[in-house]
Amino acid sequence: MSVLDDHMVDKHGRRMRKLRISLLDACNLRCLYCMPEHPVFMPQKDWASAKELMHITRNLVALGIEEVRLTGGEPLMRRDFLEIVDELSTLPVKKLGLTTNALLLAPYLPLLQHTKLQQLNISLDSLNAENFMRITRRDAFKTVMDAIFTAKTLGFAIKINAVIMKGVNDHELTAFVEWSAMNDIPVRFLEVMNIGVMKSQFQERFLSAFDMKTILKEDYQLSRLNDTPDSTSRNFRVSNGAKVGFIASESNPFCAGCSRLRLTPKGYIRPCLFMEEGIDLKALALEDYSEMLPTLMAMKPIRRIPHQPQPMYQIGG
Repeated sequence: MSVLDDHMVDKHGRRMRKLRISLLDACNLRCLYCMPEHPVFMPQKDWASAKELMHITRNLVALGIEEVRLTGGEPLMRRDFLEIVDELSTLPVKKLGLTTNALLLAPYLPLLQHTKLQQLNISLDSLNAENFMRITRRDAFKTVMDAIFTAKTLGFAIKINAVIMKGVNDHELTAFVEWSAMNDIPVRFLEVMNIGVMKSQFQERFLSAFDMKTILKEDYQLSRLNDTPDSTSRNFRVSNGAKVGFIASESNPFCAGCSRLRLTPKGYIRPCLFMEEGIDLKALALEDYSEMLPTLMAMKPIRRIPHQPQPMYQIGG
């Protein structure tokens, strides 16, 4: 472990051990809670290259990062996605994961089998094709479901992320629990976030994790599982055999235990999803991190920042 590893601990004792890399802001869905129908995406020329991303990540892993997750936008839309995964697979990380909407996933699965990327978080906000299209504004339900079951057959570790909105898909909570039990795939229920396009609808659409659990407890018993101190979700075993989690980003933020750093598509490191400030790492050598890291650690908030001016798709998952 590098002597600089101590610089990955902030003044509150939180050790930064997880890195989220947002490969791009573009996406092939138009989910109601995330983006407008006609978003403006970052020019491709502004993206950090695969070589630059690898340079940055290698340095951060040398300093104590243990887990890396690729996010977007939709990360599979980058043409150099496999190159990035192949390079990251050479690093001594404990876990390499991907957050995806799975529209483009199926053709990649046989290739990803031979990499370290074995953890898939797949966004699925409805188990009904019509409601899926209402939420995502795209007719892609079958494509996503086929990819999920193909990934399971091939042995990938899968979690489903479902953003729950009152009056949109909250009536599907029980269906998700039954689906989880039937298919032995964990489902995590996310509170909708008061960001971007959701600001005008937030009060109408928000359903707290507490209220979600209350609804489910009418039909099931929920037994708490042991989570790591820096877990984003509170996880439960359900009496029907399902595994579910609740990510209460709005009602009960997990800032106090956060161990994440975030790399933007431009190659800037941010200490928090809700911060616009960041430090450009593309040109920094490893020896330069001793000056950069204390500044970064000092920027990391201990409590939830109340406002994020950027849209959801621009800040990474």
